[in-house]
Amino acid sequence: MLILETHSLRNTDASFSESLYGLRRRSVRIRAKKDDTRLKSSDGIHHSGLEKRQRVLSVVFMVVLPYFKSKLHSVYNKEREARLQASLWGPTDERFDDVDYFGGGGNPLFSRGGTDAETSVRTSLTKKIQKIIFACYPWLHASCEGLSFTYQLLYLLDATGFYSVGLHALGIHVCRATGQELMDNSSRISKIRSRERERLLGPLWLKKLQGALLSCAYTMLDYAQTGLIAAVFFFKMMEWWYQSAEERMSAPTVYPPPPPPPPPKVAREGIPLPPDRTICPLCSQKRANPSVVTVSGFVFCYACIFKYVSQ
Repeated sequence: MLILETHSLRNTDASFSESLYGLRRRSVRIRAKKDDTRLKSSDGIHHSGLEKRQRVLSVVFMVVLPYFKSKLHSVYNKEREARLQASLWGPTDERFDDVDYFGGGGNPLFSRGGTDAETSVRTSLTKKIQKIIFACYPWLHASCEGLSFTYQLLYLLDATGFYSVGLHALGIHVCRATGQELMDNSSRISKIRSRERERLLGPLWLKKLQGALLSCAYTMLDYAQTGLIAAVFFFKMMEWWYQSAEERMSAPTVYPPPPPPPPPKVAREGIPLPPDRTICPLCSQKRANPSVVTVSGFVFCYACIFKYVSQ
């Protein structure tokens, strides 16, 4: 992709943001800074490439910031899942303490005191950073989305010429290219390619060979984007076709039953289980309208467990 972009920038004299913002080079043009001394069109706008500062900002807005945003989003999701799991099942250390992995009253596999004593400074710092990200990320995400929505709304209302923060920071206006500009662009590309052919050195047969190779390279580069999209589509289509066929051939007709879940354990300060499995542990009577609690697997009367959970 870098080779294709370099080739296109050299031949079309376009700016780097055309590819970064996913715009078709033959249907858009970049309107850069206004300069009274270098007017080249009737609307008072000259065409030029991006400066070094603008290219750096393009990479920052299109690569660096989305990368950090995805990382912050993943950290936020992990912290949220950990807190949700802790709210449902309790802290991780307590759950490890409640389970006797050796059966027979031996020492548990993990001890809370030992774990706290062996916690390093790096782990505690990581946890603090995760807590800070968990607290700040929703506000940061809301601010970014609100700012993006504001720019798009103002752009639709013709209140601003920028539809994103990145374009505003770069100072670039994106607008449609006219037919004359497209023709000029094509003629400029043809002149550049003809000059490259004239620079070829060597005997006549070598020049013809180099010219044929250049023509093949230009054709490949011109249709590389369309060919790449078509190749990816064809590859994914064939992958789906053969994968679905293999799944149909190798899929068993009868699946084995899933293994039973482990028997639930009673908490230390919980309600003891009655010896008779048909008796409700809450009312100590024969169960009426049995209802199971999905988080534990215990079965109670519906009225008893509904009242207990509500209270």
